[in-house]
Amino acid sequence: MTQNQAAWIIDSKAHPFRYMMLLGWPFILGTDVAGLVVMNPCVTYFTEGQRVVAYCHNVGPNDAAHSGFQLYTLVKEITAAGIPDSISFEEVAVLPQALSTAAAGLFLEASLNLPLPPATGLKPTGKSILIWGGASSVGATTIQLADAAGLTVITTASAHNHELVKSVGANAVFDYKSPTVVKDVASAVANTNFVGVFDAISETASSEMVRTNLDQLKADVRTISALPYDKPTERSAPVFISSNFLTYDSNKHVADGIWKDFLSKALENGRLKPKPDPEVAGKGLEEIQGAVDMLKKCVSAKKIVVTL
Repeated sequence: MTQNQAAWIIDSKAHPFRYMMLLGWPFILGTDVAGLVVMNPCVTYFTEGQRVVAYCHNVGPNDAAHSGFQLYTLVKEITAAGIPDSISFEEVAVLPQALSTAAAGLFLEASLNLPLPPATGLKPTGKSILIWGGASSVGATTIQLADAAGLTVITTASAHNHELVKSVGANAVFDYKSPTVVKDVASAVANTNFVGVFDAISETASSEMVRTNLDQLKADVRTISALPYDKPTERSAPVFISSNFLTYDSNKHVADGIWKDFLSKALENGRLKPKPDPEVAGKGLEEIQGAVDMLKKCVSAKKIVVTL
């Protein structure tokens, strides 16, 4: 169990309840938390009072005890990790769902099946990946994991977010609004071993742009989508992935590889940065609704966090 100090407010566009049904009401929401371990009768990996970050697996079991928008939360050891004192709870609270989503898309056998990276990162492999929407939380985290796995990262972002995505490891970034973006991406992946696309936005507009890019490249590679997509084409049939996939027993090797072996050390040595930066909307559970309302006003390259 953790005593929560901060919770990340998830964008409704990326929220699992758009396509998953709860078994009953009332229900407590919230999946991303950071705080202190207050009791662990069956766990030996963490200690009382340890600072941790965790992904709350509340949707699958429909168990509100595992939800984040409360002062005390039950979390699974498999998706929790210790954090260094140099990183605040508010900063690291932006990571959990983004990290699990990125890991599911990059490293599961049914997705891109890339090699798991050590906390120090792998040497360049000559392989490249296109990450659409690099300034989003999932995008920025996917960039960092792909970079750590030795890939050349091509991404898209608004012009004012180019420095952000470069700072987390993107090798090339293009404005997704530019009329030349398809040509630019094609040029960037030329003469590389292009392994796939990760659509971190996963909306109709981004899916169509990804399809256009693949048609231009004549590339038969996998596209990873963070939300279900119901209009596949012959060349673009996105593979849906979810942060919950890392909690499945069959995927434990990936969960352990990222949450247990990579995360804490990578935060400590700076290989992984909690990005985008948090924007603290207030303190206390009573501030959560206001934070959700703030998010609906379209925040760019920021993640809304409530301190608890």
